[in-house]
Amino acid sequence: MAEQVRQQAPTDGVRHQAPTDGVRHQAKVLTVSDGVVAGVREDRSGVALVDRLAGAGFEVIEHRLVSDGVEEVSNALSYMAYGFNGVIVTTGGTGFGPRDLTPEATKRILDRTAPGMAEAMRAANPLGRLSRNIAGIRGAALILNTPGSPSGAVEMLDAVLDVVPHAVDLMAGQSGGHPVGAGTHDPAERAGTA
Repeated sequence: MAEQVRQQAPTDGVRHQAPTDGVRHQAKVLTVSDGVVAGVREDRSGVALVDRLAGAGFEVIEHRLVSDGVEEVSNALSYMAYGFNGVIVTTGGTGFGPRDLTPEATKRILDRTAPGMAEAMRAANPLGRLSRNIAGIRGAALILNTPGSPSGAVEMLDAVLDVVPHAVDLMAGQSGGHPVGAGTHDPAERAGTA
């Protein structure tokens, strides 16, 4: 199995803001690509995800590269999720090609699925209809599949990034306040009198 691990720190020179509640959630990125592992293709989507997560205040503690294939990806995800409370974002292998098997590998190791997150990610762009991405939970880790295109990966992540910290907190057993959106069920909050 060809696999590479990078301990990642943002190198874009941008000062990244921490979350306002003082909690810094952790993230990991898994790039799935035969070409990147072989050194014939640059890992632009993995780097784009690392930069986006860091820019959103996440501490990116690992960026791993792995070849396409169910065994390789499921083994890497199992290892990355072990004892980890945070988000793991994969990039690559979600399309219709014969080696695009990231969703199958992810399904193999999930404890529970998060279909609403995967649906929201695909709805972020009309080309999302060509993605077979899934989202789910392994232990206390949230796993999100994104496509191998840098812009597509970031766009899909952005579709759910606002709720990821809350999901991570819930998986850690924290039951703090729920995010309030436009669809709140509390009449006082909807009226602005809460």
